Amino acid sequence: MRKSRVLMLQHRRVQFTHLQAEETSARWCDIIQMSALLRSCARRIRSFDGLKHKAWKLCSTSLLERCRSLHVDSRPHTPALSSSYVHGTSTIPLLPLTVGQSLDSTVQRWPDREAVVFLQDGIRKTFAQFQQDVDKAAAGLLALGLQRGDRLGIWGPNTYEWILFQFASAKTGIIMVSLNPAYQVKEVEFTLKKVQCKAVLCPTSFKSQHFCEMLRELCPEIDSSSAGMIKSSRVPDLRMVIVTDSRQPGMLHVDDVMQAGGSQHHQQLMELQRKLSFDDPINIQFTSVTLSHTVAHGTTGIPKGASLSHHNIVNNAYYLGLRIGFREKPQVRVCVPVPMYHCFGSVLGGMAMALHGITLVFPSTAYNSRANLEAIQSERCKYVYGTPTMFTDMLSQQDLHKYDLSSLQAGVIAGSPCPPEIVRRLITEMNMKDITIGYGTTENSPITFLGFPQDNEDLKMNTVGCIMNHTEAKVIDPCTGEIVPLGASGELMVRGSCVMQGYWDDPQKTSEAISQDRWYRTGDTASLNSLGYLRIEGRMKDLIIRGGENIYPAEIEQFLYTHSKVKEVQVVGVKDERLGEQVCACIRLKEGHTSSAEEIRAFCKGQISHFKIPHYVMFVDSYALTASGKIKKNILKEEMEKELGL
Repeated sequence: MRKSRVLMLQHRRVQFTHLQAEETSARWCDIIQMSALLRSCARRIRSFDGLKHKAWKLCSTSLLERCRSLHVDSRPHTPALSSSYVHGTSTIPLLPLTVGQSLDSTVQRWPDREAVVFLQDGIRKTFAQFQQDVDKAAAGLLALGLQRGDRLGIWGPNTYEWILFQFASAKTGIIMVSLNPAYQVKEVEFTLKKVQCKAVLCPTSFKSQHFCEMLRELCPEIDSSSAGMIKSSRVPDLRMVIVTDSRQPGMLHVDDVMQAGGSQHHQQLMELQRKLSFDDPINIQFTSVTLSHTVAHGTTGIPKGASLSHHNIVNNAYYLGLRIGFREKPQVRVCVPVPMYHCFGSVLGGMAMALHGITLVFPSTAYNSRANLEAIQSERCKYVYGTPTMFTDMLSQQDLHKYDLSSLQAGVIAGSPCPPEIVRRLITEMNMKDITIGYGTTENSPITFLGFPQDNEDLKMNTVGCIMNHTEAKVIDPCTGEIVPLGASGELMVRGSCVMQGYWDDPQKTSEAISQDRWYRTGDTASLNSLGYLRIEGRMKDLIIRGGENIYPAEIEQFLYTHSKVKEVQVVGVKDERLGEQVCACIRLKEGHTSSAEEIRAFCKGQISHFKIPHYVMFVDSYALTASGKIKKNILKEEMEKELGL
């Protein structure tokens, strides 16, 4: 007995030693590198005895200046940067937790606090009730044969089932695939095949989107299959469709899942919690979707599935909540009009709820600015999330002054650049004095820069916030790769615990996006100030951001090339007061053909997502070209804006 205790103590000491080594390895690497540089300086000046002391002091000071970082547990007051590199240091350690562990911890702390409120459906769940539902759904997924590492697609608008299965899948180790509810048949086919989805959760229909009909078109075998036993030729990995509302032939209903789990499956779920690693992938977010990647004009814009781990999204939501003050305010209620299929909703919403014990209030299934204001008033929300377009719509309500918004204190604006005038009006007209502006990308889980509530007006209006905890960023010259002087523009690069694991099943695209030393290339043009705040100057990519939706011109171009009358097409984003940008298609027709904007838009309807359909269709005879024959998209954009009077 004594011998076994000694062995156990030795084993624990080894484990503790390993943990210590892991926690301090990065710090030791920095110390070793610094020591090597200092020794190098010392060797070079040894021969100059008379100057030794002075030279050593100068060398040490220069090196320390280069290694200076920025402490971001609170708002920086003193300029600390001397170059366009910043490291957001923090005394608050990263969380080594899975999504399930994060939720369980919060449930133990606040079991009777409301976790989610879905006003349109009349659903209210406390943390204890939510956890009970999550465990039942998770056990049901295991009972139906889904296993750790399988992929579950969630396709639909903001409903209780969306966030329920976000956490149920995470608890089982099943990887959730976020599907844009605007996807058409070809788009959803591509995504399901790309990640080999085994199951899809969706409503029968929503507005003009008929999800079950599209799935039947994609998999006609559904009607003749037993529920949970689909065998499709077009999507060979798909086995089951789970419907959240009405029952459908060949498909499971969400109630079937909730009732499927037995005691053995709950036991299996408990055992899984000990086996899951916080480094496991748990969410795949598609950054873009294209219809056809086989046309002769190239493959730019082919969709990529960003693979995010528990560690990615748990820590991103954790530090976001600390930054904007969730822990400092009792009973925080957040109005969430942003979509759950986007990181803004699932991470800043769902994960922040699980980590900080906040209450999420969902105003409506579909976006409705009036419903947002009513929710803030009736639920006494202190925070509201949104894209600049969403906030512009709320400010545009003629009866805005009739709503009681006295509970509102703050919010987060992200998704696309926000005009300073909108920020100013939110502070004065909606009482959002502690509003924060954020910047990030799906590939970075998503937030990398975020303001502090106490920031002055200049920082709120003219930057997208300060570097996040445990995150590095640098601005480089894209031609040389060298860090540019402080305040100069260049390409923004990010490194840290936020960076995705990679693009799912796409090592080539992953290596193009993430360097060997783990720097993620954002493709955005930006500049840093001495306090570690970022200013976005523009985009190096051709990405169009329309009301927070990312749109790749190439995917629209590739689709329009399939029109029988189109000879050539270029798509650009032109400015729009409400949405930030609108899609403009500049088309050269084939000889002897005529067309109209209405014809082009009708061709797109039902084939590509509604937000990708060109708002403007312009017919041109030629494009401005560079000396090497490349189209000058920046000139084309300016020409279109001028012609349209924008």
